[in-house]
Amino acid sequence: MDHESGRPGFAVIPVLDLRNGRVVRARRGERSSYASIETPLAKGSAPDAVARGLCDAWPATILYVADLDAIIDHAPPDLAALTAIARACPGVALWVDAGFADPEGIADFLTTGLGRPVIGSESQADAGLPARFGGRAVLSLDTRGAERLGPAALHDDPSLWPPEVIAMTLAQVGAGSGPDLAALAALQARAPDRSLYAAGGVRGPDDLRALRKAGIAGALVASALHDGTLLRADAADLA
Repeated sequence: MDHESGRPGFAVIPVLDLRNGRVVRARRGERSSYASIETPLAKGSAPDAVARGLCDAWPATILYVADLDAIIDHAPPDLAALTAIARACPGVALWVDAGFADPEGIADFLTTGLGRPVIGSESQADAGLPARFGGRAVLSLDTRGAERLGPAALHDDPSLWPPEVIAMTLAQVGAGSGPDLAALAALQARAPDRSLYAAGGVRGPDDLRALRKAGIAGALVASALHDGTLLRADAADLA
């Protein structure tokens, strides 16, 4: 078994969005309006508390962290918050999107031992960057509605993709509209040898079952866990 990705099986990957050292609630990719999270899973919005709550709510082997200060403002990765998250959930791997856009920044992050870098297409000028790091990094193909974010070549050419790819549909994040199964199927048909992860729109266990049936490797989830429409008891059925 690949313990980083949770294969074989279906990986449910809880998500934390960080802004100004706190966890915020993501809605439709409209980052300027994200507010500090209020969740029954934790008291307050401190990264370690919310991470611990997510790990209690779901038997996760991976957490996905989006460092919005790094993505939006090009700030350095919030290593203090990432360290607190890692300590709160020992043994759980981190996938971290911190706006990585150059090989030096990715190489520096890899030396921290805090997780695998997620290379978001929205942050890229060089379509060849993800392939340079192979399985050490994860690619996020970012879209907002019909708009493909980042270099067109990165979306069009599967030879540029590492083994694990996230289909990040920002407009569906926190929207409760369900995953875009048609778009996922199109990506999967173009690169059947890649492990594809869905991000955006998951409402509960029925959506996860549909994704698993479609051959998707896993899904990034936040709202369904905070809202209680996805429960730890659902994990056994998806194992």
